[in-house]
Amino acid sequence: MSVYEDPVDGSTYPLDVPRWRSDTGRPLWIGPGRGITRDDIDRSTRSLWRYGAALPVAIERPITLGEGVTPLLERPWNGGGRPLFKAEWVNPTGSFKDRGASVMLSYLRAHDITEVIEDSSGNGGSSVAGYAAAGGMRATIFAPASTSPGKIAQVRAYGARVRLVDGPREASQDAAIRRATGAAFYASHNWQAFFLQGTKTLAYEIWEDLGFRVPDSVVVPVGAGSILLGCHLGFRELRDAGQIDRMPRLFAAQPLNCSPLDASVAAGTDESVPRPVAPTVAEGTAIAHPLRLRQLVAAVRDSGGGTVAVPEADIVRALDALCTSGMFVEPTSATAAAAYDRLVVDGRIRASDETVVLLSGAGLKAPARVEELLSTVRA
Repeated sequence: MSVYEDPVDGSTYPLDVPRWRSDTGRPLWIGPGRGITRDDIDRSTRSLWRYGAALPVAIERPITLGEGVTPLLERPWNGGGRPLFKAEWVNPTGSFKDRGASVMLSYLRAHDITEVIEDSSGNGGSSVAGYAAAGGMRATIFAPASTSPGKIAQVRAYGARVRLVDGPREASQDAAIRRATGAAFYASHNWQAFFLQGTKTLAYEIWEDLGFRVPDSVVVPVGAGSILLGCHLGFRELRDAGQIDRMPRLFAAQPLNCSPLDASVAAGTDESVPRPVAPTVAEGTAIAHPLRLRQLVAAVRDSGGGTVAVPEADIVRALDALCTSGMFVEPTSATAAAAYDRLVVDGRIRASDETVVLLSGAGLKAPARVEELLSTVRA
């Protein structure tokens, strides 16, 4: 039977009582399940809930807006490669985080939780606000004061309350945790293990997209790391279930200006390594101290992948290339495309390899910022 687990001390907790941390204050984890076969897919459902059999608990009335089932687009790219772009920006609230929010909030509502608190630099807050509204739940979102105005407007449009917090990203988290008492449950996409159960459907979906096989490599943007951990979890379940014979190599893309995972991997450790932090155009990955750093390092190593720290100018150039290919994404997504370019140049990925590049969020989240950045390379 699946349980919450503290990956540091091994303590476990039953899933029938919602939790967001262990008794010692660490984020919890739900280990790999038995996986599913292609026959377990609910083909009558056009959303991530087609993979509901892979979840650790059954949820009879999920909160869904049709999330998942996003396009996998093959496009000619720089240097002659033809990566497959996973278009997560077409999710209902505009980002991959709808996968985690749908599963997390469905689980919480099934346990009679009606009010949640979240902290986010943008997309996570939009997603939790949207799915809380769809599920008849109340939400309060704490966000950095520097968050893109478009994302804050989206949160407010869903009817959620917004609390803007001065200071770095971590200040929003601290404020939210202080407020999460009494009736309001702390439904953080960074802390809640069920959020990762939603993002793991990316692995199942890529597997189905490719005719029930896996690509050579997957390149994902990483801040707190829910895409990376979700993909690792899902592909591991498929491997353990005998549905695939190998893991795809997972590559984590971070802006050089905020690249704690790359710093640790480069140093050969799973501990935090000092590296200067500066503002980045990829605001969705601006997490200087990811909670699950050790698990992120383990996911990269276990898959045989690696990390890439991308300079700001490369992110902007990749954003330009994506937009002029018809894919209007936010700068965070462009980090993964820029990392793919560097991986090919460095010979870590061959242009002929089958590689999926995950594009995490829509350009409509911050259109003025995208226009400003593109003007610097098109002048």
